[in-house]
Amino acid sequence: MDKSARVAVIGYGSWATALVKMLLENEPIVGWHIRNPEVADHICEYDSNPKYLSSVHFDVDKLKVSTDINEIVEWADIVVLATPSAFLEKTLADLTVLLTDKFVLSAIKGIIPDCYLTVAEYINEHYGLPFDRIGIITGPCHAEEVALERLSYLNLISKSEENARVLAAKFSTPYINTNVATDIYGTEYAAVLKNIYAIAVGICHGLGYGDNFLSVLIANAAGEMNHFLDTTYPSERDTTTSAYLGDLLVTSYSQFSRNRSFGMMIGKGYSVKSAQIEMNMIAEGYYASYCIAQINKTKKVVMPIADTVYKILYERCSAAAQIKALTAKLR
Repeated sequence: MDKSARVAVIGYGSWATALVKMLLENEPIVGWHIRNPEVADHICEYDSNPKYLSSVHFDVDKLKVSTDINEIVEWADIVVLATPSAFLEKTLADLTVLLTDKFVLSAIKGIIPDCYLTVAEYINEHYGLPFDRIGIITGPCHAEEVALERLSYLNLISKSEENARVLAAKFSTPYINTNVATDIYGTEYAAVLKNIYAIAVGICHGLGYGDNFLSVLIANAAGEMNHFLDTTYPSERDTTTSAYLGDLLVTSYSQFSRNRSFGMMIGKGYSVKSAQIEMNMIAEGYYASYCIAQINKTKKVVMPIADTVYKILYERCSAAAQIKALTAKLR
């Protein structure tokens, strides 16, 4: 991958906005596909996103903004996908430009509903892009703290460590430290699973469980994640690093965690629909819970925490009763 490769971001949510902010620190021009014409116009005129991270201001002279996904993808060498997983298929529906000469970087921590594929698997299967031209950007990094320029860490994952280093240089800033790795499968599934576990933590907090219990729950969640990864795709990975454990921790305890907040509402008695309406934001773990349950029908990995969240969210089982039953399975 050439260091001068042009980068474009697809999506305009908080994480997409934060990624554009990082890229503008290093890139002469950053492409940005924004489906919503009103948001695109507002950014070009007032240099900020009116819906997400509105305190962040952009040098619009360095932005190539378009509502036409084909225009942006054709211009770019590296395409960063940063939409919610549930909307990715719809976002890419109008894409006619081939991805064969592009590098696709997924910033999506979720699974595509209905087909039960991670983003990397989906791009490989539906667009014919080999895995050596697909990467992952992940780590314990909330968009809100990027907006505040608080020190954060990101992991750039590619089968080629050289490519990962080129990508890392594009996102490195005085407030973003970057690391590189090659475990596409492990980091992507870890990013999916940690959202489910953060919902579990939120549910327990909403039910009134204290810090002592939550620490045990998170420790067991880390073990469950490691067990799933080792069982489904064995590799010499260290799941105690930031791309795995770090991301799990911040999503489980941060005030900015959508999944924890969603779980807290469920624990306090909200219905799923009511919690979604009140949040007005996507909690990826809700969709991931169903997808992992379907995937695990064939994998058959013992996952008591993920199973508990699924039963609460999709089988409408009592949160209090399910969590009480779970407590006997934790160590």
